[in-house]
Amino acid sequence: MSETPAPEAVASALLASIGVLLRRVRQIPVDGGLTMPERTALSGLERSGPTTSSALARDVQITAQAMGATLGTLRERGYVERRPDPADGRRVLLSVTAAGRQALQDKRNARVELAARALTGGAFTPEELERLAAAAPLLERLAQHIDPRTDQGGADR
Repeated sequence: MSETPAPEAVASALLASIGVLLRRVRQIPVDGGLTMPERTALSGLERSGPTTSSALARDVQITAQAMGATLGTLRERGYVERRPDPADGRRVLLSVTAAGRQALQDKRNARVELAARALTGGAFTPEELERLAAAAPLLERLAQHIDPRTDQGGADR
């Protein structure tokens, strides 16, 4: 019978390997692609729905000035639109356009294609592919149990 690995060791190994994976796939160039700040802003806006520039800056933890510059570029490219807030006409809400959603999808598709090529390139056995497939929902569940607002990671203490 094997011993259960220490949670700290598992967490360390997972974070290191996932970090390498994410850095690699983030480097994928896409024609007319988004810069890292543009992708971060657009993804945040897509997740949150219509919101203000300052709220989005807070959510992604950058300065309001940096977010304003990034959103300006995204607006020029037709990826973000501005509309008056129906609840408060003094505020402006930003939202992702269809072109912005397509730019995000193009980047995601390029990442998926790259990962799929790596998985089918002979570097993994069928058994390893099954293990990776089984790990995906576990990683999702791990992410759902991590609360960035506490140091408890969702555990009851």
